[in-house]
Amino acid sequence: MPLSLAVSKEVHANEFNFSVNPVLPENQIGESGYFNLQMSPGQSQTLTITLKNTTDKTVVVEEEIASATTNINGVVEYSPNKIKADSTLKYNLVDHASIPKEVSLQPNSSQQVKVSVTMPKEIFNGVIAGGITFKEKDSEKINSNSKGLSIQNKYAYVVALLMQQNKNTVAPDLKLNKVEPSQVNYRNVINANLQNPMAGYLNQMYVQAEVKGVSNSKLSYKANKEMLQMAPNSNFDYPVSIGDGNKLEAGKYRLSMTVYGQKNNDGKFTYVDSKGKEQKFDYQWKFTKDFTVSGKTASKLNSKDVTVKKTPWYENWLIWLGLLLILLALFFLFFILWKRRKKEEEAGKKSKI
Repeated sequence: MPLSLAVSKEVHANEFNFSVNPVLPENQIGESGYFNLQMSPGQSQTLTITLKNTTDKTVVVEEEIASATTNINGVVEYSPNKIKADSTLKYNLVDHASIPKEVSLQPNSSQQVKVSVTMPKEIFNGVIAGGITFKEKDSEKINSNSKGLSIQNKYAYVVALLMQQNKNTVAPDLKLNKVEPSQVNYRNVINANLQNPMAGYLNQMYVQAEVKGVSNSKLSYKANKEMLQMAPNSNFDYPVSIGDGNKLEAGKYRLSMTVYGQKNNDGKFTYVDSKGKEQKFDYQWKFTKDFTVSGKTASKLNSKDVTVKKTPWYENWLIWLGLLLILLALFFLFFILWKRRKKEEEAGKKSKI
């Protein structure tokens, strides 16, 4: 879903029939075009967002609140999605903010939408992060490409909503959870699940990852990425591609990963980026994890990988072995029947004598 994150006082786009203007309150932190609120424990507040219909027809806008998550590209998502909430997420924005499900905008008119937010009573450091999504009802756009295929796009505005009780800095942390084979866009990868268990953003992440074969030392796959970001209390699968056309082999593997976070010219950790320039960071995490790919899993993923050349049936020795066994079984069956018939014929001749 193409999204427009509201980062200015009023947002316009040719794809939209309406505009969004968040009215920033007095307890706003900074002058960004999204809500970044400092609130007291237990405080309730009503926020205002102005929607403007810029057309000569009635526009119905659907509204929804979602907690911030991190997608597979290492990008923070503020809109509703299928990513499951992380196990460390104590305060989900959905439980602390509400908005009408939809609003009807008359032609060439403006209307104020009210958002109710409540800060948890418990005192804590960190941020509750998420966003408010505005999407025109039945706004699918049909685009035809050169191959005659139709693609449906839904356009939406997303206004970020952050809530915190104080400006105390939350020291970041990073954990490596499970490592397992999977697929991205029907291509084989090794997914390393990274988790930010803290109630603060993990910014400017640079990742170096390598998967080496233990059973087959000739296998080596690398994936380096720069300038990633993780939402508070979130996780995502970091994919290491094994390369188009390569079959995933069964066996034992080892993942080695180094992650840098938060750039700082005085940082004690150094990383040489893709342009050969040294970058300094405040934080560094190193991970090593062994994992095993079973033959069944490898076969299943290889059969679904659109880049892996499938073996023709006549080159599959299992098929030939199966055919051979069938022929042998038929041969023995006919042999037994022939022997039985021969015995019956001999017995018949003896009875006549």
